[in-house]
Amino acid sequence: MSLAPFVPSPLPVIEHMLKLAELKPGEVLFDLGSGDGRTVTMAAENFGARAVGVELREDLAKKALSTINENGLANRITIVNGDMFSVNLKSADVVFLYLTTSANEKIRSKLESELKKGVRIVSHDYEIVGWKPIKIDNFCENPKIGYPSHTLYLYRK
Repeated sequence: MSLAPFVPSPLPVIEHMLKLAELKPGEVLFDLGSGDGRTVTMAAENFGARAVGVELREDLAKKALSTINENGLANRITIVNGDMFSVNLKSADVVFLYLTTSANEKIRSKLESELKKGVRIVSHDYEIVGWKPIKIDNFCENPKIGYPSHTLYLYRK
């Protein structure tokens, strides 16, 4: 069951979100609903992280794997073609979300039960109801024209 449509995050937004989450080399990022793999690729290439992308749609998971292999990142990125509810999140340092508010509500208890203390969760445009963000950042993708604008939420467990 898909929790959110595939709407890729623009690359400047991903970069800003990873900086907001203070992703460091060697840390493990989980992207729940990783789509075409752009977030996990950037996390590994630009931030030196290890990354796990979880994507339900087989076509998107295959596209992500193809990009990862082309960029020589297969040793730092794992793509799981499956349900995010069945993936163990205990090794996560950062969790990246671009789901919907209702999908965030569904995944919230899994995040609460599996994530270790101190994990940063960054969500694009949709809050996690019941959690208090440590930062809300309004990021303008193109400041010259004033849009599109994105609301980014940073949480810490």
